[in-house]
Amino acid sequence: MQRLAMDLRVLSRELSLYLEHQVRVGFFGSGVGISLILGFSVAYACYYLSSIAKKPQLVTGGESFSRFLQDHCPVVTETYYPTVWCWESRGQTLLRPFITSKPPVQYRNELIKTADGGQISLDWFDNDNSKNYMDASTRPTILLLPGLTGTSKESYILHMIHLSEELGYRMLLLNYLGKIGPKTPLKAAATFSVGWNTFACSESLEKPLNWLLFNYYLTTCLQSSINKHRHMFVKQIDMDHVMKAKSIREFDKRFTSVMFGYQTIDDYYTDASPNRRLKSVGIPVLCLNSVDDVFSPSHETAKQNPNVALVLTSYGGHIGFLEGIWPRQSTYMDRVFKQFVQAMVEHGHELSNM
Repeated sequence: MQRLAMDLRVLSRELSLYLEHQVRVGFFGSGVGISLILGFSVAYACYYLSSIAKKPQLVTGGESFSRFLQDHCPVVTETYYPTVWCWESRGQTLLRPFITSKPPVQYRNELIKTADGGQISLDWFDNDNSKNYMDASTRPTILLLPGLTGTSKESYILHMIHLSEELGYRMLLLNYLGKIGPKTPLKAAATFSVGWNTFACSESLEKPLNWLLFNYYLTTCLQSSINKHRHMFVKQIDMDHVMKAKSIREFDKRFTSVMFGYQTIDDYYTDASPNRRLKSVGIPVLCLNSVDDVFSPSHETAKQNPNVALVLTSYGGHIGFLEGIWPRQSTYMDRVFKQFVQAMVEHGHELSNM
């Protein structure tokens, strides 16, 4: 048995050496393998640089806001290089939560009870160690609102907190800004991957592949979030019917529109679409969207309001915008956020003089 085992090891070693020699001589030695690899690499590089890596479109309704962004937020005019092995919309959207790191952030929670019996939970990052703004009363405050089923623990929120910390700050919605106009106490706002037209968003997410990858999962997340407080809704809403919803549209029809007093889901979706109120926004707003975002297939022009600028990339998915070979620490969205926030805090007064 020992002799047989030794013979097998010798045979295995000799076979490995033979195959290695044949591959080296027959594939690489002949130059065919190297040529194929180099040819494919060159072809892919040419395709990537000509069709994938592009400068975003900067659409604004006013020349002064455009000049301001070009001067103080140059990233919006720079070429965006999506991750070379993951530039497709769904790949960017799905992989971002798993690839990007989660910087450690210590929050201070504040729970506000509203007059109607509801609650508002605020997670504060006070940044008391800020060297730029040691006095908390003068420290700029950034309000971050996560997406549909997101929380303050989302990786993109944590990265924005981390960037705010670097700038010395402590931490909207287009519908709110459109309703309140210039009366808002906010100085500026930024939105990322916002759904401009709720009807178009819903229709896109109901396509078979998108339903399988995103719609059904988000629906179950929404159901789980309200099922915890089921007892609060049973008198007004058929919760069993809500829990049988298979899409976001069905959930909104059975729960959201009913909960907020809309006669039909069409009434709710019409009211929930920010494109209707874009003309009324009264403060500088920067909107970052991607053309290939399946959550937001319709991109309304920002030219109808001089206070609004739309940065539209060719790729990036939904809250993706991955860049670099291994995009763990930063994304294009992070860089846009940091530069715009810093520009508004430090140079925002220039807009009033333009």
